[in-house]
Amino acid sequence: MLRGDDAIERAFGLTLVPGGPMYDASIHFSGRSIVIELEAVSQTGFDAATLVRGMMSRLGEAQDMTRFFAEGARQVRALTDFDRVMVYRFDREGSGEVVAESLKQGVDSFLGLHYPASDIPMQARALYLRSTFRIIADVKGNVVPIVPTLDIDRQPLDQSISILRAVSPIHLEYLRNMGVGASLSISIIVDGRLWGLFACHHYSPRLPSFAQRIAAELFGQMFSLTLEGRERRAGSDYEAQARAIADRLMAAVAQDGALLADAAWLGEIISTTVPADGVAVYINGTVETSGKTPNREQLHALARLLNTNAGGQVFATDWLASLTADAADYAATASGMLAIPLSRAPRDYVILFRTERLRKVRWGGNLQKEIELGPNGPRLTPRKSFEEWSELVKGRSEPFTAAQIRVAETLRVALLEVLLRLSETAGDDRRRAADRQVILIAELNHRVRNILALIRGLISQTRDSSLSAEAFVATLDDRVQALARAHDQLTSDRWGPARLIDLIRTESEAYLGERRQRVTHSGVNVLIDPTAFTVMALVIHELMTNATKYGALSDDGSVEIEWEIEPSGSLIVKWTESGGPLVEPPSHRGFGSTIIENSVPYDLGGTAQVEYPAGGLTARFCIPSRYIAHVLEDYAPALPIAPKYMIESDLLAGEIVLLVEDSMIIALDGEDALIDIGAREVFTAPSVVRSLALIEEGRISFAVLDYNLGGETSVSIAEQLLARGYRSSSRQAMERLWNCRDRLKAQLSLRSPIMP
Repeated sequence: MLRGDDAIERAFGLTLVPGGPMYDASIHFSGRSIVIELEAVSQTGFDAATLVRGMMSRLGEAQDMTRFFAEGARQVRALTDFDRVMVYRFDREGSGEVVAESLKQGVDSFLGLHYPASDIPMQARALYLRSTFRIIADVKGNVVPIVPTLDIDRQPLDQSISILRAVSPIHLEYLRNMGVGASLSISIIVDGRLWGLFACHHYSPRLPSFAQRIAAELFGQMFSLTLEGRERRAGSDYEAQARAIADRLMAAVAQDGALLADAAWLGEIISTTVPADGVAVYINGTVETSGKTPNREQLHALARLLNTNAGGQVFATDWLASLTADAADYAATASGMLAIPLSRAPRDYVILFRTERLRKVRWGGNLQKEIELGPNGPRLTPRKSFEEWSELVKGRSEPFTAAQIRVAETLRVALLEVLLRLSETAGDDRRRAADRQVILIAELNHRVRNILALIRGLISQTRDSSLSAEAFVATLDDRVQALARAHDQLTSDRWGPARLIDLIRTESEAYLGERRQRVTHSGVNVLIDPTAFTVMALVIHELMTNATKYGALSDDGSVEIEWEIEPSGSLIVKWTESGGPLVEPPSHRGFGSTIIENSVPYDLGGTAQVEYPAGGLTARFCIPSRYIAHVLEDYAPALPIAPKYMIESDLLAGEIVLLVEDSMIIALDGEDALIDIGAREVFTAPSVVRSLALIEEGRISFAVLDYNLGGETSVSIAEQLLARGYRSSSRQAMERLWNCRDRLKAQLSLRSPIMP
C-alpha cells in the first residue's frame, strides 16, 4: 500500500502474539529497510474520520481568517487536551508570529509574540515538510538507542519520518527552559511550502492515544487544504481586480506610449492594487517621480543596484537598508521598494516605494543568545527567558504581500506585452515610412520633371519672333504665375480637389485691378480634381489675358462665366464676352489659342468649342465627370473680393532689407523685386550665421525670411530681429512691415511665384 517517498501507512488493533496485547502500527520505508513502529493500544472504538469531519464542519463556519485560526487552535486543543495550542505563522524571512491560540485556564498567553527564524533552523523546517506530525511525550524522558547502530548497508538508520524518534537535545533544553513537559506539532503546508505550525505545549508529560494523534494529523492536513483554498479565493478575487487594472493599463498605454513615462498616472493606476507612497519610472536613464521617493541621484544608484543584483523578475523588499547602506539616508521617505523590470539589461523599471513604518514588535524573550561551553565545544544556548521583550523596529516599511508581488508580476508581463506591441508597431511604422518615402521621392521626382517639362514647353511655345524680349518675358511670367497660383490653391488643401470659383476669382484679381468688377460668375459650388484644376487654370488665364489685351475687357465690355453640372455628371463651363470691340477670328493661332482650344480635349478627354461672333468671343468647355470630385449643395457665393494692390514703387522707400534665401536664383529674383518696390539696399544671406552677422552690423531695418534653409531654419534670425525690434527706429520699421505684409507678399508673388 505504500506509494511514493515518505509514505506512511497505519494499522490499528493488531494482535502480534496469540493471547497478547493489541498494538497500533506505523509502517514506512527507510532506504532498503522496512521500519515498523508499534505502540500498545490505549484507546479503542475511536472513529477519527467522524471526529475530523465534525471538526472541519465547525471550522467552516468561521467568517474571517482571525476566527478561522482561532477555531483551528480550539479544535486541536479539544482533540489533544494540551494546555496550550498555538497557530504559529512564518513570514518570508523565517521569523514566526503566534496568530491564534487556545489556552487552559491559568496558562500564560503567547498571542502576538514573535520568534526569530533561528528558533526553528532551516534543517528543522525541511523536516517539518517531510514529517507533518511530531510529538515529544516527555521532555525529560529517557532516550533509547537504535539496535543495531548500522543497517544492512552499514549506514545509520534514517529516522526522519519515524514517529517514535528522539529529538535534538538543544530542542529539549529549549522546551525545559519554557517549563514545558510535552509538546506536539502539526505542520501547516500551503502550496507546498511550510506556512506554519500548530504548536502544542503541555506542562506535564502527555501522550495522546495513537488514534487521537492520527486524527490530529488528519485535521492538520484538512486545515491546510482549507486554508489554501481560502487564500486562493482571496488571491483570485484580488488578482482578478489586478487583471482588470492591467487590462486598463495596457489599453491606455497601447493608445499612448507616453503614458508609460507618466509617474503620476502609473502610480494612480497601480496603487489601487499595490498600495505605495511613491512611484518612480526609470526609462533610458530618465527618471520621472510622483509622491514620496528618493531623489534622482539616489534613484540612479538604485537602478544600478537592481541591474547588478536583481534578475528579470519583480523584486520586493521592506528593508532597503539591507541592500545598500545609502538607503539609511532616506529611510523615512522610502524604506520599502517593489521594482517591476520593463526590459532586458540594462533594464528600465517602474519602482513603487513605501515609507518607513515604525512598529513595536513583541518578542518571546530577548533575541540575544549567549555562547557557552558544552559537551561538544562552544555553542549557542537556547534562550532561558521567555518573558515578553519589545523592540522598536525602524527603517522598514509595510511588507509587500505575496499576492501583491504576484499582481506586480502580472503588471510586468502586461507592460512588457505593451512595449513589445509598441516596438512592433514602431518597426512597422518605420518600414511603412521608408516605403512612403521611396514612393514620395519617386512621385516628387515625377512631378518636378513634369513641371520642368511644362515650363520648358511654355518657354518654347511662348517664343514668337514678333515679340520683343520684354514682351516675351512678361507673357512667360504671366503663364508661370497662373500655374503657381493654381498650385498654391491645390497645395493649401494638401493637393486635394479645389473649388472652381476660387480659380476664377484668383485669375480675375491677378490682372484686372478695378476692371475685376466687370467679370461676373455664377454656378454650382463644385470641387474639381487637381489635374483638371491645373488645366483649367491655364485655360482661364489665357482667356482672361486675351480679353484684357484684345477682347471685351480691353474696352468697356464685360465677361460672364457660368458653369453647371449636366445630368451625365460632366461639368459645363461657359465663357461669354460682350460690349467690347468687334471681334474677328484670329488669322494666326498662337500658343494661347492652342491652350484654349486643345488643353481640355487633349489632357482631360473633354470638349472645347470657341466661337468668334462680332459681339464678343464665346467658349464652352465640357470637363468629364471623372474629374468632378464633389458638388456642394449650396451655390458658390459671390465672396467679397480682396483689395487689389498695384505695385507701389515706394512701399519700401529708403529701407535697408535683409533677404534670407538659400537659393541663389530665387535670391537674385527677390532682390530685384525688393529694389523695384523702393528698397534702398538689399543684403542677401543663405544661412543663419551670415544673417546674424549682417544683423549685428546694425544697418538692417527689416527682413524677408525663407523659413527652411537647407538643414536649418530661420527661427533664430527672427528671434534676433524681434529682440532688436524694441529699439524705436527698428520697431517702427518692423511695425510698418507687419502692416504691409499682405501687400508685400502679393507684390513679391507677381515677381517671383516661388518666393512667398
